[in-house]
Amino acid sequence: MIAVWLKIDEERVVEALREAGGKLDSVEGEVALDFSAVRRIDSSAVGALETFAGLADDKGVKVVLRGVNVGVYKVLKLVKLASRFSFAS
Repeated sequence: MIAVWLKIDEERVVEALREAGGKLDSVEGEVALDFSAVRRIDSSAVGALETFAGLADDKGVKVVLRGVNVGVYKVLKLVKLASRFSFAS
């Protein structure tokens, strides 16, 4: 299993997820996205996460979100995206 670690910046969530989606072809196993710098997400970030989760599912890559704060987790839960990810602190 090859794990890839990517840090997500709050100012560039959508762009970072698009870049990460482009790298999924070279990933085997799992990708970890570090959300510790992200305090909140907007609707475009939620859409980008949904797209990223779909790409990862298509390629059989497990996605782990690390350092997700409670507010972001609640948003993911409300929009029914939380179940598509694993979470780690």
